[in-house]
Amino acid sequence: MKALSLLLSCSIPLTTIAQRHAPPVQQRYARAAVTSLIDDMHKELADSHPGYYRYNNKAALDKYLDSVKATIRKDSLDELEIYHKIKPFVAKIGCLHTALSLSPGYTRYLNSGSNLLPLQLHIENEKAFVTANYSGSRELAPGTEITAINGKSMAAIIALLLPAIPSDGHNLTLKYRALDTQFPSWYRSMIAVTDSFTVSTGTQQTVTIPGAAFQTLARDGFLQEPSYRKTLDFRMTAQTGILTIHSFAATDIKKSGQHFRKFIDSVFLQLQQQKVQQLIVDLRDNTGGTDNNAVYFTRHFFDKPFRYWDRIEVTKDIARQIKGFARLFYRKPEKRDSSYLWKKSKITSEFNYYTMQFPAAHPFTGKTYVLINGFCMSSCADAAAILSCNKKAVLIGEETGGGYQGNNSGMMPSVRLKPTGLMLTVPLQQYFNAVDTGVHTARGVMPDYPVAVHTADILRQEDAAMTKAWQLIRQQPQE
Repeated sequence: MKALSLLLSCSIPLTTIAQRHAPPVQQRYARAAVTSLIDDMHKELADSHPGYYRYNNKAALDKYLDSVKATIRKDSLDELEIYHKIKPFVAKIGCLHTALSLSPGYTRYLNSGSNLLPLQLHIENEKAFVTANYSGSRELAPGTEITAINGKSMAAIIALLLPAIPSDGHNLTLKYRALDTQFPSWYRSMIAVTDSFTVSTGTQQTVTIPGAAFQTLARDGFLQEPSYRKTLDFRMTAQTGILTIHSFAATDIKKSGQHFRKFIDSVFLQLQQQKVQQLIVDLRDNTGGTDNNAVYFTRHFFDKPFRYWDRIEVTKDIARQIKGFARLFYRKPEKRDSSYLWKKSKITSEFNYYTMQFPAAHPFTGKTYVLINGFCMSSCADAAAILSCNKKAVLIGEETGGGYQGNNSGMMPSVRLKPTGLMLTVPLQQYFNAVDTGVHTARGVMPDYPVAVHTADILRQEDAAMTKAWQLIRQQPQE
């Protein structure tokens, strides 16, 4: 969802451009200062984050933070050591929009060094397999199982990384997808910063390879966001429409020279005119974006009015900030029992969708198959949830990384955790989708037909989820 930043001061986003930088002075912070930082972070989240206790009660989080503080046995810690302590706690909140980042300067410094594992890995059944080898070593060809790195078993590495990766609720598919695309950076930030990797394989070989720099290693879909020639794509095959939406973000769509509403209108008009009865919608790796677009897309599957969001909540502290100058932009939240309901904004329509929604001019009435995976997040997961709950589509693939019952996002300012340079991103709105609250609690949108991603499929470049969609279409009775 689109982030605004009028209530709290925002930071400049972290840059991923690799430049040569001198090592930053590794300032160390006394144990008392680190403990105070953790307490301040806890208070900031409790005051501002409306979903802070969405998946954990206060007693559980208090206990967890006490255990974190108890592990601080050194007299002082540097920024990376503090990051190691609190990154898993931030992920434990169960909110993919709540983020903890190293300071921009330290990140630039890391990216300037040759300290990334030059392998792309896929984790399957808690085992790691090479899917792309950029090391130059013939012993580490795609398909090779990696059993250990620098003496630490892959099982131990995975056990350390998974709790540090944020996702909504208790979802795991996002975490594993993140390791598919970002394993080297997660290893570097949570395990060790090193310029050499001794890798053990399933054939009991040991290979030592040098690390790679970010600028050399990063490419579309691996360590950096994928880029698409067209964010939106539509084609017809065998009287079946195939609609791909890589992103709902207005900026991404504009960058590819497209207009979301015009494109979607033309697609669904064509489907109606040609009397198409089967539609495949590929939402995989769509990390969300503009709610206006996600809702507009969803309207094309309804022929009657429907609910999209049930409500949006904020904390009492944020509600109190809507006064004076802020009232020029936002309406005063409505207090209902012990909750504060966010209202439509005066400056954007992004908060409008808790009201009744109406069908599009040319809704699709045929059979729809939606492909999903762990990188379906935020507004993409919202749209998938509404289609699933209202039985407007058959979902195929993996559980979405975004929550079935909603998420925490909206305005997402970042604040510095003083005295360090660590940056904490805090979402200020809690969204509740208009779905059955009795199912998929703390989970993503579940597929009707689960299709796992296997290493063999990646290596053969086979699309098992798309294959399953075509199989279901062929099984449909012909009119």
